Amino acid sequence: MKFDELRSIGHNIADSLASVGLLVGVYEMDVFGEAHRSPTGCIVVDFLSGEIIEGIGSPSLARAVSLYGKALPDLCEKHHASVAIFRELIGRYSIDARGRLFVVTVEDHKGHRAVDEYTGNPGRRIRVLDRLGRVRRKRDRVVPHRGAP
Repeated sequence: MKFDELRSIGHNIADSLASVGLLVGVYEMDVFGEAHRSPTGCIVVDFLSGEIIEGIGSPSLARAVSLYGKALPDLCEKHHASVAIFRELIGRYSIDARGRLFVVTVEDHKGHRAVDEYTGNPGRRIRVLDRLGRVRRKRDRVVPHRGAP
């Protein structure tokens, strides 16, 4: 499986939690509002374990996150993948000057790792101006796998 397909799975599950929650059928949640009210200013979710690992979320958000952890194998199956391919699948939700922001960290079993930033609803890649004043997609932080020189 190509690494970009794993990144797509990561975006899909994180974007679902950031928006309506269709993936798990939970529609009454506001992860960004809870992140804003959290002492750390963010909510960090580990989708592999189905737990909030940073920040303080309500019991209903914690339940929804748990359901996302349980739904991940089915989502992977639809993409012809296995959860075992993931070493890490983290979503970090916050609000900043740009508005609602979520950052998805994906690492596979080979050590390929990417950190992608999204804003808005639905989540879109962040756009920035390049040195010539053109609007471009913000470069992702991709770390080569551990076996690379």
